[in-house]
Amino acid sequence: MDVRPVTLEGRFVSLVPMEAAHADAFVEIGLGHDLFRWYPWAVETEPDMREFIARILRFRDEGTWLPFTTIDRASGRIAGSTSFLAIDRGHRRLEIGSTWLAPEWQRTRCNTEAKYLQLRHCFEDLGCVRVEFKTDSLNERSRAALLRIGAVEEGTFRNHMICPGPRLRHSVYFSVIDSDWPAVKRQLEDKLAR
Repeated sequence: MDVRPVTLEGRFVSLVPMEAAHADAFVEIGLGHDLFRWYPWAVETEPDMREFIARILRFRDEGTWLPFTTIDRASGRIAGSTSFLAIDRGHRRLEIGSTWLAPEWQRTRCNTEAKYLQLRHCFEDLGCVRVEFKTDSLNERSRAALLRIGAVEEGTFRNHMICPGPRLRHSVYFSVIDSDWPAVKRQLEDKLAR
């Protein structure tokens, strides 16, 4: 499983390898909207955002995280970010997560197509046997969205993370496995065609 920076092109979005130069746009579109409410670290100020991006890029350099910048193809503007993380090459699995979109692109095809592009790359190019997702147990919107794309809810890791506050987060895990992919792919392609 050769996970390395790649550009994933769709009709509505392009997922390009994240660069430090994207931080200015992330600061502009990502702050002040409570987008990181469910994250286990604070991203509320410009220094928080810049440290968040720097941390992700360090993880990328260590080979444990592959961050993408989400580009809206219609405008050419940065819309948010998503990542491959918890990369386990030996067991051919990884997680899709740390996903966020600025309000202008929420409830559009952007997130659906980003998930489609990522899942297609995972199963058809990387040979993954499992792709997992996790979300805060209190994040009903994310949980419903994962079920809508065809992910299977597997269970809850209690007291999984310490969040700012400090609040103990219970994380709900979902997955799509290789045998699920053909049906999930058809479902996502149907959603994007509508």
